[in-house]
Amino acid sequence: MEPATRNYKIMEAVAKLRNYPTSPRKMRLLADVVRGMDVEKALSILEHHPQHSSTPLYKLLRSAVSNWEQANDGKSAADSGLLVKTIFVDGGRVLKRMLPAPQGRAYRVRKRSNHVTVIVDQKQ
Repeated sequence: MEPATRNYKIMEAVAKLRNYPTSPRKMRLLADVVRGMDVEKALSILEHHPQHSSTPLYKLLRSAVSNWEQANDGKSAADSGLLVKTIFVDGGRVLKRMLPAPQGRAYRVRKRSNHVTVIVDQKQ
């Protein structure tokens, strides 16, 4: 008796980046650039983008593509025409620190972090 083979293929693949120490607002600016774009084009844009947040976003997108390839039995993502279906940035934990201020006071410094979720999918 033969082992059961999968007759279906996974269309979407997800990758998440948790608690990255950049404010969500800065990360959203970059996420808006690649949303809905072809994966190959998005990777090339992120690879050469001057903003600091482009490096972890580039790695995250590569991870999502790798997840898609593994779910589809090693099928090449370049031949399949993947695109960035969904990308969203949520606020993560906030570290609250105090900064000395004049006359014995203190200012509150909020060091923000974010969570990024990327979903890649085949073109329809």
